[in-house]
Amino acid sequence: MDENCIFCRIVEGGLPADRVYENQHVLAFRDIHPVAPVHILVIPRQHLIGPSFLDEDAAFLMAEMFLAVKEIALKEGIDGTGYRLVMNQGVDGGQEIHHMHLHILGGRRLRWPPG
Repeated sequence: MDENCIFCRIVEGGLPADRVYENQHVLAFRDIHPVAPVHILVIPRQHLIGPSFLDEDAAFLMAEMFLAVKEIALKEGIDGTGYRLVMNQGVDGGQEIHHMHLHILGGRRLRWPPG
């Protein structure tokens, strides 16, 4: 855990979040600045900066994140209508929080960029 990371602090319970899914490897919560009716972030509990920092030992976390997406989409009622998944890597990729996270965006016809 990185004590300076806002997502690590959410994982540890030091900051509040509207949690919608969690297991031993990942946590999902509603984005506090949503750009779609459904805007949920899925993060690994382990602090990883982004996909470029994955190694073979941590690669299973991507699968855990995508399995969480499947359950969340069903729970949120967007599994049949569709949704967008977005993951940013690095400053030039639009990453603002340097803890790997996946955005689930749904609930209406989405345009790119979102918002």
